[in-house]
Amino acid sequence: MLDARQLQALAAVVEHGGFGPAAQSLNLTLAAVSLRIKSLEAHLGQRLLVRGKTVRATAAGQTLVAHVKQLQMMEADLLAGLQGGGEARADAAWQSLSVAINADSVASWFLPGVAPLLQRHRSLLEIVIDDQDHTHDALKSGDVIGCVTTLAQPMRGCVAEPLGVMRYRCVAAPEVVQRCRTPRGAVSPHKLLAHPAIIFNRKDALQDAFLEQHFGLKQPNYPRHFAPAVDAFERAIELGLGWGMVPEQDLSNRPGLQDVLPGATVDVVLYWQHWERESLSAQRLTAAVKAAAHASLPPVSLN
Repeated sequence: MLDARQLQALAAVVEHGGFGPAAQSLNLTLAAVSLRIKSLEAHLGQRLLVRGKTVRATAAGQTLVAHVKQLQMMEADLLAGLQGGGEARADAAWQSLSVAINADSVASWFLPGVAPLLQRHRSLLEIVIDDQDHTHDALKSGDVIGCVTTLAQPMRGCVAEPLGVMRYRCVAAPEVVQRCRTPRGAVSPHKLLAHPAIIFNRKDALQDAFLEQHFGLKQPNYPRHFAPAVDAFERAIELGLGWGMVPEQDLSNRPGLQDVLPGATVDVVLYWQHWERESLSAQRLTAAVKAAAHASLPPVSLN
């Protein structure tokens, strides 16, 4: 039988990134937290934390932290049910739900889709922003209970459900588009690459996918601006600083942007990966996420 206090200490150390902050959050001494972790590691016969300037969980530690979070959510659901269930009471405790999502989804379909659920059940949302190709790392580590990802293969203990397609178009300000064309009006990839690309962050590979799919260019060298905020990213393109990949559904709000290559898109298929064993609150979140995506995104092709 695992000791609940030891598990709580482990989860706190991982969440806060160190023994000192974890001790403060639990109102314990540093020595008490350290002793609980050592006792848990001795009981299991393996290291659960990698100690250094920053403390992180080992693979076994990540598994235990995910287990602790599941237990905490199930306990919160149980207490809510005993107190009446259904709509959350005004004095009911807030419950936190952690998810990892790409910035474009957060800024478009995700938040409007889950807002009613959060308000109805007094749920607090903690969003980890990452590229859609990397969000599953947070689920694997136990930091979140679900993620919007491009990973179609379910991870161990998880379920992957298709959400829909985020369609991106390569756009730029009209003067930039004009400078990328030959005298005959065709798009010149060499002229395009003479201008900087506007990129969300260093994990963002959409522009490389566009160049490979539509020009046959594999990871060419070109100048890049990095703007890790959706509004700043799209505003930089509007200001003529370069070209970039923008979700098709956002372009109605950006009339000043033009297609660099009309009709050319990059489609990103998104999935909702979540724990196979979900608490009631997590089940509600999964249902809300799927409904929001299906209402806003083109469906995933089964072909």
